[in-house]
Amino acid sequence: MDPRPILLVTQYDGGRFAGWQRQPDARTVQGEMEAVLARLCAAPVPAVGAGRTDAGVHAHGQGVGVRVPERWTPERLQRSMNALLPDDIWVSSAHRMTPDFHPRRSAIERRYGYLVGTDDSARSPFRRRYEWAVPRPLDAAALHAEAECLVGEHTFRAFAIAHTAPVDDHHRCIISRAAWVPRDGGWVFEVAANRFLHHMVRFLVGTMIDVALGRRPRGTIARLLVAPDNAETSPPAPPHGLSLRQVVYPGASYSVEAEP
Repeated sequence: MDPRPILLVTQYDGGRFAGWQRQPDARTVQGEMEAVLARLCAAPVPAVGAGRTDAGVHAHGQGVGVRVPERWTPERLQRSMNALLPDDIWVSSAHRMTPDFHPRRSAIERRYGYLVGTDDSARSPFRRRYEWAVPRPLDAAALHAEAECLVGEHTFRAFAIAHTAPVDDHHRCIISRAAWVPRDGGWVFEVAANRFLHHMVRFLVGTMIDVALGRRPRGTIARLLVAPDNAETSPPAPPHGLSLRQVVYPGASYSVEAEP
């Protein structure tokens, strides 16, 4: 195996997957990628993701690290994998990385987007797979105010599935961007952070939408940021509106043979 791993920037439609992580009795993105890698390399090759997206969650830029025999250049591996992968997975680019690169530990930022549709057409079959249809007016000022208080370092115990993180995990994340951006037919919630907890973005979106619909008072997000658990958090938004947009790595992680 080449000591320098290859980063496969991968897109997938999560609708027919039981999530990213390999499972013995379910179809997963990792499982499909590893099956193709084993076929190409005539041996098992782990595909290590930057994060574990849940069932139904999509990706425009999942970071996947692989170590393959030296004969595989990034370009050749990308072409060969795309020829064999199912039509709901696509490798958009491939990069040679430095020997110490790790797709999860080397990441310095992850960026997600969540689509909410507020017009009648949000229920269209051409949109409903990728948007949460909430065909009611949302209070724009409430959305902006709730998102604004997320920026910075906070403890997100109220916005995570209980007992999914290690006992000693501090549940702290540093959010560099959190904003609701208007779009034709609705909104997109854009959020970037150094790390995310299990269901965190979906809990945040579900709670903010409840505030914007008048079901909860303004200031709910700020109050929950100091809560010890998720007992008072709104149900998570459905998974199909969420997409992992990009995983950011430092330039030093890219090999001199690759363009970051």
